Amino acid sequence: MEKSSVKNDVSSSHFEIESHDQYLRKQIKVLKSMDAVRIGITALALLCGITILGLSGDALGVYNMTHLNDNSWLSLWPTSFDLRPTVALVIGSSIVTLANIAGLLCSKVPHLRYNTPLHTPMMFVAPLVGFAAAVIAIAFFYGINSSTTVDTLLSWTCRWQNVSMSQAPYFGTLCGQSWASVYLAVILVPLEAVALCVAGWQVKAEKHAAAYSRARKGSPSA
Repeated sequence: MEKSSVKNDVSSSHFEIESHDQYLRKQIKVLKSMDAVRIGITALALLCGITILGLSGDALGVYNMTHLNDNSWLSLWPTSFDLRPTVALVIGSSIVTLANIAGLLCSKVPHLRYNTPLHTPMMFVAPLVGFAAAVIAIAFFYGINSSTTVDTLLSWTCRWQNVSMSQAPYFGTLCGQSWASVYLAVILVPLEAVALCVAGWQVKAEKHAAAYSRARKGSPSA
């Protein structure tokens, strides 16, 4: 009986398999599913990073436009004010965004995807960088925001969120934006951790499938 050869590609690996080899076909299907899950998580992390960057950046922009540089009694903001928690979210989300963009490019652009020395490390680097950036930003945020002596953008705006305002800065809106940024940053931590685990599982499965494929080719009965 003539045996037909079916070529399957997943990530940076290419496997030449026989059409009747159900085990290897199943492994390829699992690999494709894992790859899709990893890319989906990366895209979701990217969306979270962009949203945090937009919300935190907008809050900083509103503050810069509405605070007075002098000690005028008309100032809506306190003279002693710590912006570092919000700045930490902006910087952290920027790093998360760039890392996940790089990860998606290496997973979707063929020239980069099939460049194994680049694609395989990036599967781990992108979520690892995103994980570290999110953890540091959250730790920095809560560490400073817990102060009882100096106000932050979140503590000040949430304290006065019920004050009716007809123009910026709209403390209620800024309070909501600040909390949304924090919640999304917290979500990023397990999200990036899951992406790391899936990447490790995928690489292990690819190596197993590649070894099985080579063994099949070298088998006299293949």
